[in-house]
Amino acid sequence: MDLIQHWCQKTTQNKQPQSDKAIALITPQGCYTWPQLDLFVQNMAEQLALQGVVQSSVVAAIGKNHHDLVILYLACLRLGALCALIPPQSRDLIQQKLSIIQVQFIWLGEGCSALDASMLSGSLLRFLKSNVSIHSSSAHLESMNFTHYKNSNLASIVFTSGSTGVPKAVVHSASQHLASAKGLTSEFEFTSKDSWLLSLPMYHVSGLSIIWRWLNQGAQLVIGTGQLSQDIQLVTHASLVPVQLQNLLAEGKPSSLKRVLLGGAHIPLPLTETAIKQGIECWVGYGMTETASNVIAKKCDGSATSGHVLPHRKVKIEDGRIYVAGETLAVGYLSYGKITPLVTGAQPWFDTKDLGMKHEVAGGLMEIEVLGRSDNLFISGGENIHCEEIEAALAKHPDIQQVLVIPIVNQQYGHRPVAFLQTNKLLQGSDYQTFLQPYLDKFKCPDIYYLLPEDLLSTGIKISRADLKDYYAQHLQNKMT
Repeated sequence: MDLIQHWCQKTTQNKQPQSDKAIALITPQGCYTWPQLDLFVQNMAEQLALQGVVQSSVVAAIGKNHHDLVILYLACLRLGALCALIPPQSRDLIQQKLSIIQVQFIWLGEGCSALDASMLSGSLLRFLKSNVSIHSSSAHLESMNFTHYKNSNLASIVFTSGSTGVPKAVVHSASQHLASAKGLTSEFEFTSKDSWLLSLPMYHVSGLSIIWRWLNQGAQLVIGTGQLSQDIQLVTHASLVPVQLQNLLAEGKPSSLKRVLLGGAHIPLPLTETAIKQGIECWVGYGMTETASNVIAKKCDGSATSGHVLPHRKVKIEDGRIYVAGETLAVGYLSYGKITPLVTGAQPWFDTKDLGMKHEVAGGLMEIEVLGRSDNLFISGGENIHCEEIEAALAKHPDIQQVLVIPIVNQQYGHRPVAFLQTNKLLQGSDYQTFLQPYLDKFKCPDIYYLLPEDLLSTGIKISRADLKDYYAQHLQNKMT
């Protein structure tokens, strides 16, 4: 029995009036109960099975967030198939990912109208047709009586960038996703009466984790239209970046929103204080693809830490580096048919390559400050500089919504920092230098400030620093003096 079947059974067995009418899914097309959702998933699973998808098949789902993508993913779980979630990208990038995981079936979803079988010429891959969608007929196909779901099954492939630039295919089991969901919702209150907006793409672990929190709690999942100011009116919970929350608060519309999990940038205290006045509780956390999202979290309080360790996780700091372990840690990296474990019995701790330090807070609780990536630390004139330290200082500026800092080669100092800002008006560099004086040593202040390029502003949880470095090399490097 999978989680959809579990909640379907639980609601129908509940003797309270209208219990079988509990809404599980809200989409632009309508609202659906657990029994209705169960029917959609079963129909999709049967359609996939008829096309050859079986237990342990590898299915690539390429597309943006959409109700059909959610149904497809749930159907793969029911079949015991392993679903890889991939964003719509260029032909070369998609082919690279498909080759790494040796995919057998491809499903094209929202945002993939330009892709077709010609991009895979010479391969034996099969494109899946999904005639059953969320707005299909409710009539069952002839039942095949299959349910291969187990918590121990491999449940997802999500790609993350490797240190060499080659994407890594991170594989998690259902039990690892569930441990992540249980640990977070044990503190970040989310009950069966609440609703969470699928505001982040499922091909990022931050978006996929919303699916598993919903499934674990038997709550409501809301798939919106993509218009955040409208979609947010339907939910109690959301995962957002600070600039999204700032824009929502500026609109001043009444909302049912109760809690927000913030990520992707440094979080200004005035922003969270304004949110609290409007009845919105804000949380911050830290995690990664390999850990099925958050490892640590806390209510925003303006301090530099990202929180304490959540249940089902373990964290240690050794020589200034953050290591993680526990029940949420991925099975491993899939590459050409082989899964390489992240850790072994002899070395059970995963090196995040992030730098951090512990802080003891009230009540003896230990919280962790994340200083930044070890590979985002660079040396300038013999001094160590963290990109994230500069970003945290600039984020305090009232007119800056997002900031990203990269090191660029400098003949005199080795490397120097350059800042890219999302702001309504770019000021003179001297204005930013004056602002930074209380927060940074002078040698840490960026040499030049640019606007973040519009085409690099991500709809996901973060902007790619690697992409920004490429942009700088192509468009700005010769202008640096």
